[in-house]
Amino acid sequence: MRHVISVLVENKFGVLARIAGLFSGRGFNIDTLNVGPTHQDGRSRITATLKGDEKALDQCIKQLDKLIDVIEIQNFIGEESVGRELIMVKVQVSSQNRSEVTQICDIFRGKIIDVAKDSLVVEATGNENKITAFLEMIEPFGILELARTGTVSLRRGRSDN
Repeated sequence: MRHVISVLVENKFGVLARIAGLFSGRGFNIDTLNVGPTHQDGRSRITATLKGDEKALDQCIKQLDKLIDVIEIQNFIGEESVGRELIMVKVQVSSQNRSEVTQICDIFRGKIIDVAKDSLVVEATGNENKITAFLEMIEPFGILELARTGTVSLRRGRSDN
């Protein structure tokens, strides 16, 4: 089963390594891992997308909660969170198909951020399904390079619920 875990941590040396090690030590494959600072000084949010057993995940969350630098853990289930990811993709284009690639980008609200004679670099954001659909549409033109952030999620609604 797929799980999205958000961990608010103190931004200190080795915290990410301990958290990733805890997941892998419990037999979870980390599909995506995203880390970045928050609006609070000295704190970062780690968002991990994992595949694994529910019971093992509960044990893993309990162990995470015992780590000194962990402030808060959220296990997002179903529709209780909002998630997005960013993708940057370099697409091979020619003068004959450039307008078609541009139209596909417009449909998916992608933003062309670099133009070259034989390629375009496109930035797109959305949920995993939207990003996958976008990639399926542009793949026949030729993907030259790809960078994908993985999911970043927040709980829906007010924080004090």
